[in-house]
Amino acid sequence: MPRTLLVIGTRKGCFLLESDDRRRFALRGPFCEGWPVYHAVYDPDSGAIYAAAASEWHGSAVWRSADLGETWRHSSEGLAYADGGRKLSKVSTLAVAHGRVLAGVEAVGIFESRDGGETWSLLSALEGQPGRERWDDPASQPPGRLGVAAILPDPDEPARFWATVQGIGVFETADDGRTWTPRNRGLRAEWPREHEEVGFCVHKLVRSSADGDRMYQQNHCGVHRSDDGGLSWVEITEGLPSDFGFAAAAHPHDRDTFYVVPLDPGHGRCMPEGRAAVWRTRDAGSSWQRLDRGLPQQSAYLGVLREAMAIDASDTPGLYVGTSTGQVFASADEGERWSEIASYLPPISSVEVAILD
Repeated sequence: MPRTLLVIGTRKGCFLLESDDRRRFALRGPFCEGWPVYHAVYDPDSGAIYAAAASEWHGSAVWRSADLGETWRHSSEGLAYADGGRKLSKVSTLAVAHGRVLAGVEAVGIFESRDGGETWSLLSALEGQPGRERWDDPASQPPGRLGVAAILPDPDEPARFWATVQGIGVFETADDGRTWTPRNRGLRAEWPREHEEVGFCVHKLVRSSADGDRMYQQNHCGVHRSDDGGLSWVEITEGLPSDFGFAAAAHPHDRDTFYVVPLDPGHGRCMPEGRAAVWRTRDAGSSWQRLDRGLPQQSAYLGVLREAMAIDASDTPGLYVGTSTGQVFASADEGERWSEIASYLPPISSVEVAILD
């Protein structure tokens, strides 16, 4: 029976959760010597695990394990801007596709490695985008303010992928980062913007595996759907308890099924009313269902960050959610019922899932 592997990034290193043939999970870690890990991913082609890390003491690096966590090494060779005016303060996110690793960083940039994370080179800093001379000015952006928060590769076209810049929006390239186009038409923003095409706070962007033209996103202001590969967006927030959240997941086989975790939009940014729930639409956002069976319903002031929800590609997909207070919840039946499979971890930044033979 296939095994399920969860790769979990936390404030104090990387952890692995592995299931046996009875779907019982065992925890290993922490790895990466306790570095803050912002995003950890599994490469199904090589079997390697990569972890994006940044330490106040040691700087930024990408950790790699080629043997499912038994041994680790890290590299920061090439992870630096040649221009002394721009500083790489954090590796925020990773994506693995087509034989390379892409790293999104702060300040805004995308680095690539074609040798399994041994060395890195700058692929793009999104030059030429509207207003970039202001929103990417190092003098006006303190560390942690702006960066490439997510990278979404196209599984069929190596030169095509999307990048999300914190507080600015989604951009698409079809020529491997040489040119970019903003993809934010129809999004909502509740603040003044200098440029029509940018200035949107996209928290999480996902794409349907069943239909590449169908995309969803959780925005700072609402949940949105695209039916044309991100060229335009419509809002589908109605029916949710909040228009704010970070995490989202698209069903691997059904283009109309999508999951989000709404949060209180105030400074607490936790589950509304202290009652934990994941919300699902099966009709592309026309209606929503609250999924909370097995989740705590009293004094559960949990947060879920942008990379902390994952869905596997099983015939009946499993869902996995990691919280800012260190719990991991799992559902083996598309969110109908949940169980807690890990507790007392450091605050969780990311959860990624892989099915191993």
